[in-house]
Amino acid sequence: MKSKFVNRIIRACKLEVNLYEEVEADKSATLQAAGVVVLSSLAAGVGAISLGASNFLIAPLLSLVSWYVWAYVIYFIGAKLFPEPTTKADHGELLRTIGFSSAPGLIRVFGLTPELMSITFIGAAIWMLVAMIIAVRQALDYQSTWRAIGVVVIAFLVQAIFLIMIVRLFGQS
Repeated sequence: MKSKFVNRIIRACKLEVNLYEEVEADKSATLQAAGVVVLSSLAAGVGAISLGASNFLIAPLLSLVSWYVWAYVIYFIGAKLFPEPTTKADHGELLRTIGFSSAPGLIRVFGLTPELMSITFIGAAIWMLVAMIIAVRQALDYQSTWRAIGVVVIAFLVQAIFLIMIVRLFGQS
């Protein structure tokens, strides 16, 4: 019998809407969501090992920080700026759903050669994006998938602008 955690990872990879509703409501699933983020990051590190192992250990920490910030940005944009009448969410709900949307990233472990790395990383990115849109739609109780797509795109642009500003600020030293 599979553990509840493994079962949830499989269901997240299958893009089961009910899984995202389940983890949204289960406050005890926050640590599981963090585990998915770390496992996905480690899978990417293994899959990209041909590029060097220097960042292998720091990547999970950076992934956890990014996940936390990303969930807050999505929360602010989706729940505060562009809510639907039915939107009722908190940061924890987005942490859990977005954390599990990282589950498809586990396939990156198979990118052991440069050729395989390209296809697994591109495939994982698309799969994870679709999972994130589902996660956001469910966590924010949206009726519209298009609104969830819009929130994810706006949050991505906000994050990209912020990262560019950080790089420029620290790159000027």
